[in-house]
Amino acid sequence: MDARPTPDAMNGLSTLSPFPGATSAIEYWVDAWQRSILMLDVLRQRGNNYLEHNAREAPHVLSFAAELVLDGRSLPRPVNYALVRIVPGTGTAVEPRKRPFIVFDPRAGHGPGIGGMKHDSEIGVALAAGHPCYFVGFLPDPMPGRTVEDVCEAEARFVEAVAARHPGAEGKPCLIGNCQAGWQIMMMSAIHPDLAGPIMLAGSPLSYWAGVRGKNPMRYLGGLLGGTWLTSLAGDAGDGIFDGANLVANFEALHPDNTYWNKIYNVYSKIDTEAGRFLEFEKWWGSPVLLNAKEMQAIADNLFVGNKLASGQLHTASGVRVDLRNIKSPIIVFCSDGDDITPPQQALGWITDLYAHEDEMVAAGQTIVYCRHQSIGHLGIFVSGKVATKEHGEFARAMDLIDLMPPGLYEAVITGLDATVEHPELVQGDYLFTLEARRV
Repeated sequence: MDARPTPDAMNGLSTLSPFPGATSAIEYWVDAWQRSILMLDVLRQRGNNYLEHNAREAPHVLSFAAELVLDGRSLPRPVNYALVRIVPGTGTAVEPRKRPFIVFDPRAGHGPGIGGMKHDSEIGVALAAGHPCYFVGFLPDPMPGRTVEDVCEAEARFVEAVAARHPGAEGKPCLIGNCQAGWQIMMMSAIHPDLAGPIMLAGSPLSYWAGVRGKNPMRYLGGLLGGTWLTSLAGDAGDGIFDGANLVANFEALHPDNTYWNKIYNVYSKIDTEAGRFLEFEKWWGSPVLLNAKEMQAIADNLFVGNKLASGQLHTASGVRVDLRNIKSPIIVFCSDGDDITPPQQALGWITDLYAHEDEMVAAGQTIVYCRHQSIGHLGIFVSGKVATKEHGEFARAMDLIDLMPPGLYEAVITGLDATVEHPELVQGDYLFTLEARRV
């Protein structure tokens, strides 16, 4: 029952009030009081969700049912990663002969599941296109002594396991790496180039020093803070464990206006409609996980400060050089001009580091496709439902086409259908997907 006064009653109060505007002020403060109580209740729910979420043995935010295929803790070099099969929902038909998709979750402080947080997601569009779908996530506590190379080897075993489950598939598994998972699967594919089919990098940094002068402030942190000593200090203080909350804090520090005001005020001002979306996102955003300090130190030293991946300066424990030019599978790079975590320069700069001319790409047998969104932010690349149904959906439908493209550099151009399109009945979905040749 709505206990607030009716407009007629308020008009009557206004007529009787000796102070002009007093009724509006009273109405404003009543509304503000009600919103404040409801906002406090939303924050209470956020806290309860955090406790409930982290009490689970394998906390995640996947909205799809899944069954365990391979537990990385059982491997000879144990890791806290796991491979699961996404169970198609009612009414979703999966064709066993289509190439399987494997979505790899980022490891940037947050927990797993962001690639399948809702129906319109990377996993959702892959299932809708009829592909068997798998997901690689992780547990909140790392295995002692685990290294980046151990994770690469585990991912290689996961890809082998998926391929073995689909011997009649029309192509090798398609790998989708979100953010930090992108460079991880690129390293794995460089060490094991025969395992993967097309590789899609979504908001993934590979050229860590690149950027626009005066912008992208996160790339200046290493110099401003004096290197990676803070990473070492955090690892030592944690007795060999690095708290992922430190990485989340870096995200938050980029936009303190949003962290301390805009995000909360947006819910407060739209308390009737925004509470559900806020709570859903905060369950993922507000539940950081742990990493090995040794692993985190290697990432900071060798990648983000050392920039050794694209330059080919990394080697495995057995002496194998990690050379991205070993990868012969098509590589799809999806980035955005609105991304201040992984700007297009960091997502694409490795291409010019490896190939001075597109003819070198052709000679090496390498196919690279890139797509630049104009405005979406970093998280929106793999969270936004609109991006999922447009860009990710079109890539899922076009993956076999990309796998057949001759070597070279291409830009994926995705436009809406209109009356000028010839034979629209031959176009799948709501968009026209074309690959246009580009020069380095």
